Amino acid sequence: MWRRLTHNTLKYTWFILRRDRIRILIWLFSLLLVSLAVVPYFHQLTKSGEAKAMAETMNNPAVIAMVGIPYGIDEYNTGPMLAHEMLLFTAITVAVMNILMVTRHTRGDEESGCTEMLRSLPVGRLSNLCGTLLFAAGVNTAMALLIGLGLYAFGIESIDLAGSLLYGAALGATGIIFAAITALCAQLSANSRSTTGYSFAILGVMYITRAIGDVSNETLAWFSPLGWVLRTQVYVNNYWWPIILTLIAALAVTVAAIYLNSIRDLGASFISPKPGRKTASPLLHSPLGLTGRLLRPTIIGWAVALLILSAAYGAVFNDIQRYFDSNELVRQMLSPVAEYTITEQFMTLLMMIMAMAAAIPSALLIFRLKGEENSNRIEHIYSRAVSRSQYLGSYLTLSLASGVAMLFLTALGMWSAAVGVMDDPIAFSSFLLGAMIYLPALWVVTGLATFLVGIAPKLSSLVWVYMGHSFFVGYFGALLKLPRWLIKTSLFEHVPRLPVDDMNFTVIAVMTAIAIVLAALGFVGYNRRDIG
Repeated sequence: MWRRLTHNTLKYTWFILRRDRIRILIWLFSLLLVSLAVVPYFHQLTKSGEAKAMAETMNNPAVIAMVGIPYGIDEYNTGPMLAHEMLLFTAITVAVMNILMVTRHTRGDEESGCTEMLRSLPVGRLSNLCGTLLFAAGVNTAMALLIGLGLYAFGIESIDLAGSLLYGAALGATGIIFAAITALCAQLSANSRSTTGYSFAILGVMYITRAIGDVSNETLAWFSPLGWVLRTQVYVNNYWWPIILTLIAALAVTVAAIYLNSIRDLGASFISPKPGRKTASPLLHSPLGLTGRLLRPTIIGWAVALLILSAAYGAVFNDIQRYFDSNELVRQMLSPVAEYTITEQFMTLLMMIMAMAAAIPSALLIFRLKGEENSNRIEHIYSRAVSRSQYLGSYLTLSLASGVAMLFLTALGMWSAAVGVMDDPIAFSSFLLGAMIYLPALWVVTGLATFLVGIAPKLSSLVWVYMGHSFFVGYFGALLKLPRWLIKTSLFEHVPRLPVDDMNFTVIAVMTAIAIVLAALGFVGYNRRDIG
């Protein structure tokens, strides 16, 4: 019976590979490039003797919350430094790749009718899900080998073969378990949007659980697979048992996903959408009201996630102050600014990172219009007395409004947690000012997304490439001593970090003007191009 249910699964896997070969090559090349590009910088820090000083900065609550508990501090050379600084963030990127990949070939194909068409061919009932998971396992295995062997190819003593293969295996195992989690969410949810939302929510909860656990309660970190892969202690102790644990958990989730897939009808779900009202709300009579209703789950989900994440960072503010007060070496490295505490300076760094996170939903809301177009639902809107500018304007309005809300919640979450733990808390106005100053940067991201949707919707992924680049240079730029011109390619680096930096109205005005021009060009292009 199993053979009948999985008939031609390998051919189905090959079909998925043919469809996704370009996209997967881009993902693999990007992950390999990011993993290998930082090695020379870390090695240079080791040779210059600065690695020991950097090790002192790693053992503080804020950094632990972001990248995990440091290890190998006594001999903090290239290998341990690479694993501690890069493994978690690369693993999160791998998780995102697998969430998008599995969603596209499970719920995405069901929504588009592709799965129904393929089931008319001689394939088994479970071939779609099993083929997708086999494809994901193959991609993650290939990625693990490429990165592992690529790191070893540098020939650096502290980056040995065993550690390099474990580094790659940690990333591959993370990808496999999130592929399984997404496959399970695809059975529970009713559409690809919900599948992606649930999967990203689980990823966010796992990150926050690991962060809180690493800072205050290590037991809590064991409830997150992200905490497991960090316990491999790559290039120091090289523990393989967390990889085995992750793969066992992935197997259990996979079995559950396959079972649920075997007992549900095509297009059905175990979490049914709530039945709608018998009569439409007056708000749905306008393009803005309809768009708001469609985007409401996305906005609420991101708002809750950013509020929780910012609160998690705010909860360690008192520990940050105590740590820096007791460490003379770190105070010398950070070159404290007069009249501002180390905590306030660190707050500005966290605000930049959170602002980048807040820019993600701003772009996502615009790209939802492209999703409606790809699903052929937008024709129903334009068959009525609704202009393209009206409908695109409704998405843009909600995107801009959500940017304000996300930054406000970031400030509120960080302040509310910090005020409960600090003896001398930072004023809420400082948090609010430090967050809201990034509004023009969010407007530029929104303007770029609008421009691409209007002019070249197939190139919309460039926004995510740029956001990934901005995060990398923003977080690792100073650490890796990247060229100043390269760091300045991130628009977030041009925003003054209030209240520590002086206000720069010229930068704010220029960013606002760029955002307006990009959005205007997007409207012009959207009104001229063919829909669909």
